[in-house]
Amino acid sequence: MTEQERARARLAAERADALVRLNGLGRELTGIIESSGAAGTDDEHDPEGATIAFERQHVAALLGQARQQLAEIDAALRRVAAGSYGRCDKCGQPIGTDRLAARPAATTCIGCASRR
Repeated sequence: MTEQERARARLAAERADALVRLNGLGRELTGIIESSGAAGTDDEHDPEGATIAFERQHVAALLGQARQQLAEIDAALRRVAAGSYGRCDKCGQPIGTDRLAARPAATTCIGCASRR
């Protein structure tokens, strides 16, 4: 298996995990919204309202992060197809294999990432 095939397989697995997480979080957010709407709670005056609002915002934030991760994975898959995967976007040097193993969608090498 070539390095490009390994990268594609690793990214495909990451993408599948991100989609599962997205679907689960979407269902969870829908459930929170439906249960709070059915109960007719008023976030401001109901003692449980603040908790429900917090849960809703927390899940919404996690959903946003999962969407961002999916976008990063899709961009990495495009870099694989273009032949630029594994090269730092800032300095052009190779991104270390350990970094790519830990963060398959990484766009920068450790040196450039630490300078942020």
